[in-house]
Amino acid sequence: MEPTDMEMEAAAAAAAAAAEIGPPAEAVGFAAQGGGGSGEGRRWGLLALARQLVEQGKPSLALRAVTLAIQHECGDHAVFEVLCRARELYRQKQQANTTVDQLASLFAQCAIDEARPISSGPPPLVPPLGIVDPAALLDANDASILAQSGRKQIMLDAFADGSSFICLRCGGLVSSSRKDEHVAYWCGNT
Repeated sequence: MEPTDMEMEAAAAAAAAAAEIGPPAEAVGFAAQGGGGSGEGRRWGLLALARQLVEQGKPSLALRAVTLAIQHECGDHAVFEVLCRARELYRQKQQANTTVDQLASLFAQCAIDEARPISSGPPPLVPPLGIVDPAALLDANDASILAQSGRKQIMLDAFADGSSFICLRCGGLVSSSRKDEHVAYWCGNT
């Protein structure tokens, strides 16, 4: 993947700014202590310093130490390539996490659907012995406006607090205090 002109200009500006700012104070102190020799010793010293900075909770300074090590060894273009690669890997990881979450959600929905018994015919208005699975009730008839618009959780919450019930005939969410009126006048599936 070739970098665009805009990316190359941004990298050049970042390299120029880094040259003006110079190494982090910790790197200067490290070099003054004799750890910043030339060649391989300096590179490994900067990488060791980067690990220490990460452990101290200073990731920006750690990144600066790593970029200094790369810049010293391979030049500014290598720093740009490494940072572009890191950004690409980060984006791929984010996309992978989203994909994994969607896949897990799909598997969970499949497991829930497999666990529910398939019933034929219209369900009764009141379940036997008062045992109610609200999720099963909602899926029994997805004719309600809330279910069709993807807001089943509102129905589950209203059912859970006891203020409402889910009509098994029409799938509607009805206030418990208006149950008789709903059955007598409003339920279209009677």
